[in-house]
Amino acid sequence: MYEDILYYAIDYGLSQGAAYVEARYHKNRGSEVVIRNGAVVGAGVMSKEGVGVRVIYDGALAFSSTTDLTREGVRRAVDKAISLARSSKPLIKWEHALSEERVGKAKYEVVIKENFEDVPLEDKIKIMVGLWSELPKVLKEAKLVSLFEAYIESIEEKTLVTSDGAHVVSRIPRIFYEANIVLSQSQRGTLQRFIEFGGSGGYEVFRSWRIEDQLREEIRSIEPVLLKGVEPPKEPIDVVVGSEVVGLIVHESAGHPMEADRIWGREAAQAGESYVKPEMLGRERIGNENATVIDDPAVPGSYGFYLYDDEGVPARPRYIYYKGLINEPLHNRWSAAVFGTKSNAAARAMDFASEPLVRMANTYLEPGDRTFEELIEDIELGIYVKSYMEWNIDDIRWGQRYVGLESYMIRKGELAEPVLYPALEFTTKSFYSSIVAKGKELRFYTGTCGKGEPAQGVPVWFGGPDVRLSKMRVGVAPR
Repeated sequence: MYEDILYYAIDYGLSQGAAYVEARYHKNRGSEVVIRNGAVVGAGVMSKEGVGVRVIYDGALAFSSTTDLTREGVRRAVDKAISLARSSKPLIKWEHALSEERVGKAKYEVVIKENFEDVPLEDKIKIMVGLWSELPKVLKEAKLVSLFEAYIESIEEKTLVTSDGAHVVSRIPRIFYEANIVLSQSQRGTLQRFIEFGGSGGYEVFRSWRIEDQLREEIRSIEPVLLKGVEPPKEPIDVVVGSEVVGLIVHESAGHPMEADRIWGREAAQAGESYVKPEMLGRERIGNENATVIDDPAVPGSYGFYLYDDEGVPARPRYIYYKGLINEPLHNRWSAAVFGTKSNAAARAMDFASEPLVRMANTYLEPGDRTFEELIEDIELGIYVKSYMEWNIDDIRWGQRYVGLESYMIRKGELAEPVLYPALEFTTKSFYSSIVAKGKELRFYTGTCGKGEPAQGVPVWFGGPDVRLSKMRVGVAPR
């Protein structure tokens, strides 16, 4: 894993006057298949390998990278990082520093039960190609007009060495599948379902998803919404939000605004701002006692899994909101130093050519103690929004809107007729303040979270239980 050149980079950087040096060997390799309407439109392999270097020199923090895995190559990378630090020195308002941490010396990996290469590519393609002919058999009136599929298997290998003692070696295999399904009916229009699956492990993870059964059930469930869906009531009603929608909400309205670099303003020109101000931390409330949001990188089998971050800090659960209190931002060592606290291992880099940024891993709303039946049993008139079709949120992560996909009326404690295009609009505070009950079942969903400039996409899970909200108005999205 090129440990010799990493230690050479550390020693050389220190000899040139750097106060801190970090060298990360990072390799991403894998393969991808893309299928549209039963035909293979693309397939290929990917491999990215190199070393990323960060230094603190004369109070300035700078990053560079190289694909030249020799001493000469990493020396040039260190020289470039130091040169960038020198040139940026006049532009910084205060000296950069990293928080003091007990960094790790560890080696870990996710165990594979079934190697990717042990399953022929033809078998993987056959499963996906077959869905184009199999899924229409489930439909009664609507037509399957489009089916886009992508399958990705990858292995991420890293060795991190820092001048303050970190030495972490990791190997994480991941697998990912997505499908975009479009149904159409001439009188009722179209309905689109985008669904993703992801996890850490080998091909056994893909088998466990039972993709064929999952997509059949999805189509079987959303066709009646298209054919028979009614508009929601216009008066305020009780709303039960499904775990998939809840997971997206907490990712967007808890995880992102509680990234410390976003709170500080570093991300403003890159991925947005935050409604959270530094003086609000630990003092102001965003919700009631049901509003506890956790981000935990160490969830076994998760898509966002890691045990040490890309600065060598041991991972642990981060309580972003705690019983309604704006509690703990996500920190890397730079932001922790700025805020006068400790890192909570949120530094992640997409690849060797990317600097470690403050990122989420697996973000979820803490579950409650109700069964689904108990959540709806005393609702005379309400709506259940199980999944979403589209969403948006403003730049500071405050005002947001979610358009339901599979949704149902609730009448006298029972699910009733499907609802078409219900639109939920609320502020971050009104959502977390309106939670009156939570289901006991925690479910996770897959995503690729984007941030930074240049943009970085990292694997994440988001999730939660089903949640009941107090009465609110539900709009209707235009067809």
